[in-house]
Amino acid sequence: MERNNGSMLTEFILIGLSAHPKLQTVLFVLVVWMYLIILLGNGILITVIINDSHLHTPMYFFLCNLSFLDICYTSSSVPLILDNFLTVRKRISFSGCLVQMFLSFAMGATECILLGMMALDRYIAICYPLRYTVIMSKSVYVPLAVGSWVAGFVDSMVQTSLAIQLSFCANNVIYHFVCEILAILKLACSDITINVISMAGSNLIFLVIPLLIISISYIFIVATILMIPSTEGKRKAFSTCSAHLTVVIIFYGTIFFMYAKPKSKNSADNQDIFDALISLFYGVVTPMLNPLIYSLRNKDVKTAMKNMLYRTKFSDRI
Repeated sequence: MERNNGSMLTEFILIGLSAHPKLQTVLFVLVVWMYLIILLGNGILITVIINDSHLHTPMYFFLCNLSFLDICYTSSSVPLILDNFLTVRKRISFSGCLVQMFLSFAMGATECILLGMMALDRYIAICYPLRYTVIMSKSVYVPLAVGSWVAGFVDSMVQTSLAIQLSFCANNVIYHFVCEILAILKLACSDITINVISMAGSNLIFLVIPLLIISISYIFIVATILMIPSTEGKRKAFSTCSAHLTVVIIFYGTIFFMYAKPKSKNSADNQDIFDALISLFYGVVTPMLNPLIYSLRNKDVKTAMKNMLYRTKFSDRI
């Protein structure tokens, strides 16, 4: 086989579901609608949080970051996915593929850390309510959010830099909708041991450790809630965590299934298609559900939305 060094490779071909044109048509329509919901839902959530002073708290600051993150993440991949559905074989330049992979990986890693920070915030709010405003001051929660973004981008830079150094064979076909890092590594002709070790370290730092933080936080949260004497008090305490816990279960359940699952004994083609569909769920469905979960299950957000609509109608009449 002819060998191409990564720096000499000019393009990749994204196959996606080109062998299933009817399914592509259905998915194209669904993804367009879901992307519009993502932009609208997260955009409204960000606007509500910024405009309502009652929501200027650490919890909603993290939520605002999460909504902005979901918009950025989907915008880095959904246009490419939709374009892939419209063409039999989508060609993408080597540099364009790396940029898209860098952005998607950075956003995913950032979200892992951010969800961990949100769990810590809920732990302090419920277990130490009287000291909450002192512990979670602006000088604390702003650096935590910024640190989440920085850590995600640094990790993505490391993984992308290692991928650039790989050599690729003549086969440049990716059985995916986007330039997903695991799909890229499958095409490498050179030794990917360092990449595998680096990915394992990344999984430990950005998947396992945040999940441990979330799990330990919720153990203490549940223990504290159970000690609350009144049923109404328990319900109110749990309601402040239920939305975040739902998002965590959906997000980590999907991402662990995609990155930490054992190798399947099925054929490679079927496995690649299955991985692509799981990635599509993780990359589109989860960001769409986040604003719906937080708006439908959060009384403060619903109240802020009603107030914003009321002010808008009132100003229109004037």
